[in-house]
Amino acid sequence: MARVLIIEDDPSVRDGMELVLGRYGHDVLAAATGEAGLHLLRDRPDIVVLDLMLPGMDGFEVCRRIRAAGPIPVIMLTARGDDFDVVGGLEAGADDYVVKPVTGRVLEARIRAVLRRVEPGPQQVDVDDFGDLLIDRAALTVAKNGVKITLPPTELRLLLELSAAPGRVFTRERLLELVWEHDYLGDSRLVDAAVARLRAKVEDVPAKPRHIQTVRGFGYRFDQ
Repeated sequence: MARVLIIEDDPSVRDGMELVLGRYGHDVLAAATGEAGLHLLRDRPDIVVLDLMLPGMDGFEVCRRIRAAGPIPVIMLTARGDDFDVVGGLEAGADDYVVKPVTGRVLEARIRAVLRRVEPGPQQVDVDDFGDLLIDRAALTVAKNGVKITLPPTELRLLLELSAAPGRVFTRERLLELVWEHDYLGDSRLVDAAVARLRAKVEDVPAKPRHIQTVRGFGYRFDQ
Protein backbone atom coordinates (compact mmCIF):
# COMPACT_ATOMS: atom_id res chain seq x y z
CA MET A 1 0.00 0.00 0.00
CA ALA A 2 0.99 3.66 -0.09
CA ARG A 3 2.71 6.02 2.31
CA VAL A 4 0.18 8.84 2.70
CA LEU A 5 0.98 12.26 4.14
CA ILE A 6 -2.06 14.05 5.60
CA ILE A 7 -1.76 17.82 6.16
CA GLU A 8 -4.87 18.92 8.05
CA ASP A 9 -5.16 21.32 10.98
CA ASP A 10 -8.46 19.98 12.39
CA PRO A 11 -7.38 17.24 14.83
CA SER A 12 -10.66 15.31 14.63
CA VAL A 13 -10.56 15.23 10.81
CA ARG A 14 -6.85 14.43 10.76
CA ASP A 15 -7.11 11.64 13.34
CA GLY A 16 -10.15 10.18 11.59
CA MET A 17 -8.41 10.03 8.21
CA GLU A 18 -5.27 8.63 9.78
CA LEU A 19 -7.27 5.87 11.48
CA VAL A 20 -9.31 4.94 8.39
CA LEU A 21 -6.39 4.96 5.95
CA GLY A 22 -4.35 2.93 8.41
CA ARG A 23 -7.11 0.32 8.43
CA TYR A 24 -6.82 0.13 4.65
CA GLY A 25 -3.18 -0.77 5.11
CA HIS A 26 -1.56 2.56 4.29
CA ASP A 27 1.47 3.90 6.11
CA VAL A 28 0.18 7.28 7.29
CA LEU A 29 2.13 10.40 8.21
CA ALA A 30 0.24 13.40 9.61
CA ALA A 31 0.92 17.09 10.14
CA ALA A 32 -1.19 19.96 11.48
CA THR A 33 0.53 22.79 9.57
CA GLY A 34 1.93 23.34 6.11
CA GLU A 35 5.42 23.89 7.48
CA ALA A 36 5.34 20.58 9.37
CA GLY A 37 3.96 18.80 6.32
CA LEU A 38 6.74 20.10 4.08
CA HIS A 39 9.24 18.89 6.66
CA LEU A 40 7.76 15.38 6.39
CA LEU A 41 8.47 15.25 2.65
CA ARG A 42 11.88 13.94 3.67
CA ASP A 43 10.10 10.69 4.59
CA ARG A 44 9.15 10.31 0.91
CA PRO A 45 5.38 9.93 0.93
CA ASP A 46 3.78 8.44 -2.16
CA ILE A 47 0.89 10.91 -2.07
CA VAL A 48 -0.23 13.95 -0.06
CA VAL A 49 -3.76 14.70 1.16
CA LEU A 50 -3.75 18.45 1.72
CA ASP A 51 -6.30 20.75 3.35
CA LEU A 52 -6.39 24.15 1.65
CA MET A 53 -7.46 26.14 4.70
CA LEU A 54 -4.40 25.86 6.93
CA PRO A 55 -3.11 28.30 9.56
CA GLY A 56 0.01 30.20 8.62
CA MET A 57 1.15 28.93 5.23
CA ASP A 58 -2.05 28.09 3.39
CA GLY A 59 -2.64 24.97 1.34
CA PHE A 60 -2.19 26.77 -1.99
CA GLU A 61 1.39 27.71 -1.13
CA VAL A 62 2.07 24.28 0.38
CA CYS A 63 0.85 22.67 -2.85
CA ARG A 64 3.12 24.87 -4.97
CA ARG A 65 6.11 23.93 -2.81
CA ILE A 66 5.28 20.23 -2.97
CA ARG A 67 5.01 20.46 -6.74
CA ALA A 68 8.35 22.28 -6.94
CA ALA A 69 9.95 19.54 -4.84
CA GLY A 70 9.02 16.74 -7.25
CA PRO A 71 6.25 14.69 -8.84
CA ILE A 72 4.46 13.78 -5.61
CA PRO A 73 0.71 13.61 -6.33
CA VAL A 74 -1.56 15.83 -4.25
CA ILE A 75 -5.24 15.41 -3.40
CA MET A 76 -6.62 18.61 -1.97
CA LEU A 77 -9.37 18.86 0.63
CA THR A 78 -11.81 21.73 0.35
CA ALA A 79 -14.69 22.51 2.67
CA ARG A 80 -16.77 24.33 0.09
CA GLY A 81 -15.90 22.99 -3.33
CA ASP A 82 -16.45 26.43 -4.83
CA ASP A 83 -14.61 27.80 -7.85
CA PHE A 84 -12.08 29.78 -5.81
CA ASP A 85 -10.89 26.77 -3.83
CA VAL A 86 -11.04 24.23 -6.63
CA VAL A 87 -9.55 26.31 -9.44
CA GLY A 88 -6.93 27.83 -7.15
CA GLY A 89 -5.87 24.43 -5.86
CA LEU A 90 -5.69 22.92 -9.35
CA GLU A 91 -3.66 25.86 -10.64
CA ALA A 92 -1.29 25.37 -7.70
CA GLY A 93 -0.67 21.84 -8.95
CA ALA A 94 -3.16 19.53 -7.21
CA ASP A 95 -3.97 16.31 -9.07
CA ASP A 96 -7.46 15.82 -7.64
CA TYR A 97 -9.83 17.20 -5.03
CA VAL A 98 -12.49 16.02 -2.60
CA VAL A 99 -15.04 18.11 -0.72
CA LYS A 100 -15.26 17.68 3.05
CA PRO A 101 -16.78 15.83 4.74
CA VAL A 102 -15.48 12.83 2.81
CA THR A 103 -15.87 9.18 3.76
CA GLY A 104 -12.84 7.00 4.22
CA ARG A 105 -13.97 4.73 1.41
CA VAL A 106 -14.17 7.60 -1.08
CA LEU A 107 -10.83 9.05 -0.02
CA GLU A 108 -9.11 5.69 -0.26
CA ALA A 109 -10.60 5.14 -3.72
CA ARG A 110 -9.31 8.53 -4.87
CA ILE A 111 -5.85 7.71 -3.51
CA ARG A 112 -5.75 4.42 -5.40
CA ALA A 113 -6.99 6.09 -8.59
CA VAL A 114 -4.31 8.79 -8.48
CA LEU A 115 -1.53 6.28 -7.83
CA ARG A 116 -2.71 4.07 -10.70
CA ARG A 117 -2.04 6.90 -13.13
CA VAL A 118 1.65 6.08 -13.27
CA GLU A 119 0.95 2.50 -14.29
CA PRO A 120 1.52 1.91 -18.01
CA GLY A 121 -1.48 0.78 -20.01
CA PRO A 122 -1.29 -1.62 -22.95
CA GLN A 123 0.61 0.04 -25.78
CA GLN A 124 1.74 -1.30 -29.16
CA VAL A 125 4.74 1.05 -29.33
CA ASP A 126 7.08 1.61 -26.42
CA VAL A 127 8.66 4.85 -27.66
CA ASP A 128 6.96 7.66 -29.59
CA ASP A 129 9.17 10.27 -31.27
CA PHE A 130 7.35 13.50 -32.01
CA GLY A 131 10.44 15.48 -32.96
CA ASP A 132 11.00 17.76 -30.01
CA LEU A 133 9.09 15.39 -27.73
CA LEU A 134 10.12 11.80 -26.96
CA ILE A 135 7.71 9.67 -24.94
CA ASP A 136 8.91 6.31 -23.59
CA ARG A 137 5.75 4.49 -22.59
CA ALA A 138 7.51 1.49 -21.09
CA ALA A 139 9.84 3.55 -18.88
CA LEU A 140 7.19 6.26 -18.28
CA THR A 141 9.64 9.01 -19.16
CA VAL A 142 9.32 12.13 -21.29
CA ALA A 143 12.11 14.16 -22.87
CA LYS A 144 11.85 17.53 -24.59
CA ASN A 145 14.65 18.45 -26.98
CA GLY A 146 16.73 15.69 -25.44
CA VAL A 147 16.24 16.86 -21.86
CA LYS A 148 14.21 14.68 -19.50
CA ILE A 149 11.25 16.43 -17.90
CA THR A 150 9.47 15.23 -14.79
CA LEU A 151 5.68 15.10 -14.85
CA PRO A 152 3.36 14.39 -11.91
CA PRO A 153 1.16 11.29 -12.36
CA THR A 154 -1.93 13.11 -13.62
CA GLU A 155 -0.07 15.13 -16.25
CA LEU A 156 1.88 12.06 -17.36
CA ARG A 157 -1.27 9.97 -17.76
CA LEU A 158 -2.95 12.81 -19.63
CA LEU A 159 -0.03 13.06 -22.05
CA LEU A 160 0.06 9.28 -22.54
CA GLU A 161 -3.65 9.15 -23.34
CA LEU A 162 -3.65 12.11 -25.73
CA SER A 163 -0.47 11.12 -27.58
CA ALA A 164 -1.53 7.49 -27.99
CA ALA A 165 -3.97 8.61 -30.71
CA PRO A 166 -2.58 11.65 -32.57
CA GLY A 167 -5.28 13.56 -34.38
CA ARG A 168 -8.11 12.12 -32.32
CA VAL A 169 -10.31 14.58 -30.44
CA PHE A 170 -10.92 13.65 -26.80
CA THR A 171 -13.85 15.24 -25.04
CA ARG A 172 -13.29 16.46 -21.51
CA GLU A 173 -15.74 13.82 -20.28
CA ARG A 174 -13.72 11.07 -21.96
CA LEU A 175 -10.47 12.36 -20.49
CA LEU A 176 -12.08 12.41 -17.04
CA GLU A 177 -12.91 8.73 -17.49
CA LEU A 178 -9.48 7.78 -18.83
CA VAL A 179 -7.28 9.80 -16.49
CA TRP A 180 -9.25 10.44 -13.30
CA GLU A 181 -11.29 7.21 -13.36
CA HIS A 182 -14.26 8.74 -11.55
CA ASP A 183 -17.54 10.36 -12.48
CA TYR A 184 -17.02 14.06 -11.79
CA LEU A 185 -20.39 15.05 -13.23
CA GLY A 186 -18.80 17.03 -16.02
CA ASP A 187 -16.32 18.96 -13.85
CA SER A 188 -14.03 20.04 -16.69
CA ARG A 189 -11.90 22.16 -14.35
CA LEU A 190 -9.75 19.11 -13.60
CA VAL A 191 -9.00 18.59 -17.28
CA ASP A 192 -8.44 22.23 -18.19
CA ALA A 193 -6.08 22.86 -15.26
CA ALA A 194 -4.05 19.72 -16.00
CA VAL A 195 -3.80 20.64 -19.69
CA ALA A 196 -2.57 24.12 -18.78
CA ARG A 197 0.11 22.71 -16.48
CA LEU A 198 1.14 20.12 -19.09
CA ARG A 199 1.43 22.71 -21.86
CA ALA A 200 3.69 24.82 -19.65
CA LYS A 201 6.16 21.91 -19.58
CA VAL A 202 6.00 20.35 -23.05
CA GLU A 203 5.25 23.30 -25.34
CA ASP A 204 7.75 25.96 -26.43
CA VAL A 205 4.99 28.59 -26.38
CA PRO A 206 2.11 27.32 -24.19
CA ALA A 207 -0.23 30.02 -25.52
CA LYS A 208 0.42 28.74 -29.07
CA PRO A 209 0.82 24.99 -28.55
CA ARG A 210 2.28 22.73 -31.21
CA HIS A 211 1.11 19.42 -29.78
CA ILE A 212 -1.81 19.83 -27.37
CA GLN A 213 -4.54 21.60 -29.30
CA THR A 214 -7.87 22.87 -28.02
CA VAL A 215 -10.82 21.87 -30.17
CA ARG A 216 -13.30 24.56 -29.26
CA GLY A 217 -16.61 23.20 -28.04
CA PHE A 218 -15.33 19.61 -27.86
CA GLY A 219 -12.07 19.03 -26.00
CA TYR A 220 -8.43 18.41 -26.86
CA ARG A 221 -6.34 16.82 -29.61
CA PHE A 222 -2.67 15.83 -29.80
CA ASP A 223 -0.87 16.83 -33.01
CA GLN A 224 2.42 15.37 -34.06
